[in-house]
Amino acid sequence: MKEEEKKNMNTKPHFWRWAVASVIFRLVLIYFPKNLNLATRPEVSTPVTSLRRLAEGYWLTQSSMSPYAGSMYHGSPLLLSVLGPLTMKKIEGQPYHLLCSLVSVIADFISAMLIRATGLKLRMAYCERLKSLGLGKLFEISEILPSEDIAALVYLWNPLTIVTCVGFNTTPVENLFIILSLYGACIRVAPLAAFGWVVASHLSLYPTILIIPVILLLGNGPDATPRKLFLMYKKDEADNSSKGQVVNGLSEQKKFSLRPVGLFFVWVFIWTLYTLVLCGIFMRNYGGLSEMFNRTYGFILTVKDLSPNIGVLWYFFAEVFEFFRDFFLIVFHVNILFMILPLAIRLKHRPCFLAFVYMAICSMLKPYPSVGDSALYLALLALFFNELAEMQFSFFLFCGFIGVSLLSPVMHNLWIWRGTGNANFYFATGMAYACFQIILVVESVSAMLNHDRKIRKLVAAT
Repeated sequence: MKEEEKKNMNTKPHFWRWAVASVIFRLVLIYFPKNLNLATRPEVSTPVTSLRRLAEGYWLTQSSMSPYAGSMYHGSPLLLSVLGPLTMKKIEGQPYHLLCSLVSVIADFISAMLIRATGLKLRMAYCERLKSLGLGKLFEISEILPSEDIAALVYLWNPLTIVTCVGFNTTPVENLFIILSLYGACIRVAPLAAFGWVVASHLSLYPTILIIPVILLLGNGPDATPRKLFLMYKKDEADNSSKGQVVNGLSEQKKFSLRPVGLFFVWVFIWTLYTLVLCGIFMRNYGGLSEMFNRTYGFILTVKDLSPNIGVLWYFFAEVFEFFRDFFLIVFHVNILFMILPLAIRLKHRPCFLAFVYMAICSMLKPYPSVGDSALYLALLALFFNELAEMQFSFFLFCGFIGVSLLSPVMHNLWIWRGTGNANFYFATGMAYACFQIILVVESVSAMLNHDRKIRKLVAAT
């Protein structure tokens, strides 16, 4: 333990240097928003997350009109009231883009620190599980670098995270509340987990499915021993005991704790009620909560805006016959729900990894995805750096993500501005992006299951 503490102390100065450097790099970039022109990129800003649309909604409220008048703003009224004043032309002499970007920089830094804290809890729980199974040496050998530091730096220095931060959108704020929910569940603080989950679901709807990983984290903790592995180890322990050997192992399997889960649902009800009351007060002169649900969640579920983005639904619904539109809307949305239960059953002992899988699937199938969604789940994937060290096609996926990131703006320029291409050029990059995400999910799940299989074989061998 002393050697491990010394190793962590040696890595901390390097971590903080790189973390502070990432913040400085962002602060430098936000002074050149017009040169970068990221706010208009469909890969970065979507109809749901664009701060330019939020500025339009705030201007409408200042003119005593509904923020949802027209077809520009489709976000939360609470987000409008918090960030809306920052979108004014000048506030105390500071340009509006600088103030809004500062909020994104702060949100990114806090998110990285929460990812780091979550990763530390995961690493401690994983170490404890291996030691309880008599495999403590395996942890000492495999633990080369602190995975939580790697994950935090991956999030801070990921180009997708940086362009999202500088791209004048609300994705960094949404990602912050998602991570806050997972962190609160990981440390088993029900009010914090409920607050993060309610706000994240309110802002972008799709984090709703993260309720299953959050419940598993609250009930079982960050890392639970699979029942099959536990029974196998108890059988070997009983055999050794009958032979007169002393074995230090699991005395009993941890039971699912209902108390934090019950508190979580109580706080979900409280935070949801509080959020709806605030939204109702804001919308009392603009159609009430029904108007808000119709223009936010209804807009997302019905895919009314078919402007190009990095996803695949915009092209599909632009080509599909109107008669079949409702049918395919149901198919695409239910497709996400069909994957929730099987994955939860198979990965219930690794709830944080399950959260990564859910977010990756939503990023593929949601109607208005952005690269900020990928930046979040890639950081969570880095938390399992040691477990997924043998994942196949890693280099292929790395090159694929870089290729798509470079080709997407090129194809968009050829289609929209130069007129030498068509929609198929840009849609091809979206299809490739979705395929790479599918391969990433499949290979990462396969690598995680293989890792658990190896642990099971080692337990059987000992």
